[in-house]
Formats: sequence, C-alpha cells, structure tokens
Amino acid sequence: MEEDNLGSVKQQVAKLFEVSLKAIVPDESNVEPLVAACTGKFGDYQCNNAMSLWSRIKGKKTEFRGPPSIGQALMKNLPQSEMIESCSVAGPGFVNVVLSTEWIAKSIQKMLTNGIGTWAPKLKVKIAVVDFSSPNIAKEMHVGHLRSTIIGDTLARMLEFSNVEVLRRNHVGDWGTQFGMLIEFLFEEFPNWEDAGGQAVGDLQAFYKASKQRFDADPVFKERAQQAVVRLQGGEEKYRAAWAQICDISRQEFHQVYKRLGVRLEEKGESFYNPYIPGVLEALSNQGLIEESEGARVIFIEGKNIPLIVVKSDGGYNYASTDLAALWYRLNEEKAEWIIYITDVGQSLHFEMFFSAAKRAGWLPADDNLYPKVSHVGFGLVLGDDGKRFRTRSSEVVRLVDLLDEAKNRSKAVLIERGKAAEWTSEELEQTAEAVGYGAVKYADLKNNRLTNYTFNYDQMLNDKGNTAVYLLYAHARICSIVRKSAKDIEELKKKGSISLDHPDERVLGLHLMQFAEVVEEACTNLLPNVLCEYLYNLSENFTRFYSNCQVVGSPEETSRLLLCEATAVVMRKCFHLLGITPVYKI
Repeated sequence: MEEDNLGSVKQQVAKLFEVSLKAIVPDESNVEPLVAACTGKFGDYQCNNAMSLWSRIKGKKTEFRGPPSIGQALMKNLPQSEMIESCSVAGPGFVNVVLSTEWIAKSIQKMLTNGIGTWAPKLKVKIAVVDFSSPNIAKEMHVGHLRSTIIGDTLARMLEFSNVEVLRRNHVGDWGTQFGMLIEFLFEEFPNWEDAGGQAVGDLQAFYKASKQRFDADPVFKERAQQAVVRLQGGEEKYRAAWAQICDISRQEFHQVYKRLGVRLEEKGESFYNPYIPGVLEALSNQGLIEESEGARVIFIEGKNIPLIVVKSDGGYNYASTDLAALWYRLNEEKAEWIIYITDVGQSLHFEMFFSAAKRAGWLPADDNLYPKVSHVGFGLVLGDDGKRFRTRSSEVVRLVDLLDEAKNRSKAVLIERGKAAEWTSEELEQTAEAVGYGAVKYADLKNNRLTNYTFNYDQMLNDKGNTAVYLLYAHARICSIVRKSAKDIEELKKKGSISLDHPDERVLGLHLMQFAEVVEEACTNLLPNVLCEYLYNLSENFTRFYSNCQVVGSPEETSRLLLCEATAVVMRKCFHLLGITPVYKI
C-alpha cells in the first residue's frame, strides 16, 4: 500500500508550497516550506514563509515590496490540487489554506478501504535502537522502571508503525560488583546450590538484602566477594554457572511484568557488550582521546569541568565504558541510524558527556540534525500523594507487579459494582479489567510531558470522566455499540456507501481524523508520547460534539455517518495500539 501513502496532510500541503517557493525565488537555496495546522477561522493550514523570506531577499534586486506581496505570489503560484478549496493572504503574508471538504471525505473513505497503514508517517530513518526498561538483575522492578518501560514501548510502537525497523533493547545491569556478593553468599548458604536450582535463592529480593547485610558487616566476606567478581570476570566455570542461575531467576520475574504490560524486548545486557570494551577503548586511545587523570583514564569534554571517566583508578570499567562499547556495536554491527535512550532526567549529564565523547571520536556528526544520531529521552519522578517519591507505607519502593495487580483489581471491582459479572463471562470480565486497569496506569503516565514529575493516584487514573484511559476506552466502546446497534454490515457500507461532511461538526471531526499522521510524526520526531494522548482526547471530544449534534442511526445521512463513526473507531484503536493500550468493544 506504499503508493497510497502520500505522507501526512501537512507534508502534502508543504509539497505544494515547495513548488510555489521554487517558482517565486528560484535563486534562493534551502528554503523549506513553513507549514502549520491552524486553529483560527481563516483556514485549516497556513504557510508562514513570507516574513523570513523577505528578510533574506530585501537587500537584493527583487520585484517584491514586502512580506504581503511575497504571500500573494506564493498563493498565485500554488499548483492546482484537488486538496485545496481556497486560499487567502492575511497580515504580513501568511497564506491560509482551506482544504476541500470533498477531498477530506474521499481520503477518509480511502483509509477505511485500504487500512490505517496508508496513514503511517514517512520518516527519514530506516533502523532505530530504542534502549529502555533496563532493570538491574537481582533487584525488583519498581515504579521507576515503569516510566522507562511504558515510554520506551510507545516510542518503539510509533516508529514501527512509521515503517522503521526498531531494535528494542533491554540493557539490563547483569555485570558488576554486586554479583561477587550474591555468588559468594549463594556458595556459603547453599553448598549444594547446583542441585537446589532456583529454590536455593528463593525470593531474590530477600536474598539480595541478606547478602548486602553480610557484605557490609563482615570484612572477610567482603574480601571473598571482591575476589569472586575477579573470578567471574575471568570466566571460571563455577562462578559463571552461579551468575547465570541468578540472572535467570531475575529474568523470569521481569518477564511477568513485561507479559502484563504487553511489552516486547530483546535483552542485550552489560555482559553482552563487555568483551567489546577493550577494543573500543584502544581505538579511542589511538585517536589520542583518552588521557590519564588522577590514576583513572578519562576523556575530556569541552565546556565541562569534570572529565568522562572510562577506566576507574582500580582498573575497572564503569557505565561510560559499557555505553561507549554499546554505541560502537549499535553503529557498526547493527547499523542503527537513530539510537534512543530512555532513562530518568537524573542521567542527563552522563548522556550529554558520553554523546560529546562519541562526537569527538567522529562516530557521530557534529550537527544533531544529521544521521546517525543519538537522543536521550529523560523523564521525571513518579510521586505519591504526599508529593514525595512514590513508596509503600513501610517506605519500600513499590513493586511493579503489585501496582499493576492493584489497578486491575480496582478496575474489576468497579465492573462488578456495575453488574457486569452477571452480563459477561468470567473471561470477559478478567480481560476488560486488565485492559482498563493496565491501560489506566499507562495513559496516566503518557499523557504528561515526560520531563515533568507526575503524581500516581489510582482514583484519578481510574476515573471515567476527563482525560483518562477509562473515559477514552468507554468512548471507543460506545462508538462500536452505535455501529452494532445500526444492524448494518459496515464492510458492505465501506464498499457501497460514501462519506459527506456537510454539517460543520462532521467537517471538524473529519479534519481531525486526517491529522492523525502528522501528530504521530510530531510525537516520534520530538519523542513526546503526550502529543498523541492529546490528539486522542481531542478526537474523542470532537466525536462527542458530532454525535450530540448529528443524528446517526435512522437519519438520511445514516450511511455516511456510520462510516465516520467507523473511521473514528479505527483511528482511536490505532492510537490505543501505539500507546500499548488494549481497546474494549463493550462496556
């Protein structure tokens, strides 16, 4: 269906203005059309090139007398297009474009026939790495990992929808000094640990705490633990086997969370990149980038008071050495053009310095707009109602599994209270409770600008009023019920019926549907999932206004309006899919 995808409406309007710009200023190079969607009453889109173009050409020989005359010329030189109904010039040369209502209606109908994939944005990148979630082995996944996992999954889904090959990478912390402590404790507590299997470790959290207490309190044990790290990293079989067993138990726990959240990830942890570190550091040394400083080996970064340490004074590697090796691998072995890291904002400085080091090495272009490129997607804290970091009453970090179970149970209780246990099968009840509960947790996170902290509140996120997943899922189910109750075969209507947008509220809804592709493109380009959430909420509001003012079933326009209902449901479902939320079809 590639030939059906002409890019977003905004891209199509921009292409028309590109032709016009070449016609009126053929000698000016690199003039990109500046096109934006309008909210005003003068048009649907606006081209804003006149003022910036005037400042470029006013000293040269030119027929133009100012921005308004450039605006007029831009309008007159626009190629003929079925997309455009009318144009006008306002103020200092803004060209307002009104789209053809008939063209909007036809385009929506085409999407219903050919599928929403024909509305996928066109991005400049073919292969991207999204590095997200990344918990530490032997530690519980907590609410902090929730944000990285949810945001990373949504960004990966949006890129995949845009036909980018996405390498979803779970860069788990599976290599480091804590393993010496865990392995030594395992040997001491369970001499026959190989036969005991996972039973020896039991509850990994309790095991980790007990070994840490021992490590802090017993200097002899501490020394043995440090030796165990050396033996593990030296590849001794017994130590590697114990390490593998601990990692495996942890992995099973992570899998439970990913399964609940419907998240796919491929693990390539610190241990995977470890063998590449010496070669990468040697190459950087040969370039003269690595220097000695206070016993450590470092890379100095322009404009920073502290250098990036790549080998500690004790000869050990750290995050920077692993991250450099991972970036080298992703660029050279995986051929990634865009590498996206999702962590809390507290790690911004580390990424800034590590990216600068990669630029100094010539791995990345100096211009951030060129490929290959790297992006750090930072996010704020999850807070409790007290405004402090979200914790349990005993001030433990909240386990992710418990948090998701609580959301599902609360959602189920509301459904039972509304009498659904009597109407539905127990499987339908479970599935809907999960879709609504998990969806509510995801949406409450994603609807905020990721850089801000947000307050975790079950009552707010499970509210069926306002900008919540519950409200949106119910809105979708209501649309499905309108189509069902009409008793019409929607597939037949798609083939034989046609859409017309004569009522103003029909047109507003139609235009909003058409802007789906450019919203996904903006959310991808700026790595901001909240842009898509805002679009979805506004879509639901526009639909409600249309449905309040335009009778659907039993009206002369029934066929057209049922197709508009179906198109809204299709776009809503794709939004849910991109946000990792399972739609519900009945309430």
